[in-house]
Amino acid sequence: MEKRLIGFSSSIIAFCKDCRFDDLTYHLAKQVVRSGSSAALNYGEAQSAESRADFIHKLSLVLKELRETQVNLAIMSESVTCNNPTRINHLLKESQELIAIFQKSINTLNKKPQK
Repeated sequence: MEKRLIGFSSSIIAFCKDCRFDDLTYHLAKQVVRSGSSAALNYGEAQSAESRADFIHKLSLVLKELRETQVNLAIMSESVTCNNPTRINHLLKESQELIAIFQKSINTLNKKPQK
């Protein structure tokens, strides 16, 4: 999962490098790079969680950042900031899949009784 999140972050950075931003849209690129990379960084922190509750909390942060990234990518797609619809659609699909994975993981962890 860590490799997948790192790959997702790297793809966002490459995508943003290829886009053209102006004074009105530059903040979108900065924000999507921050939230996209933050998901991978928070996942790294989750691997060193101090407790089950801490692990769930850190996974929830990953999920939050992925959702923020997805909304930002949707805004970028709608505002035609980048002329590469295939690439942005791939990123949107990947964000949807990652969100589903982390949401399911969190739901499962919340249902399991603690040992």
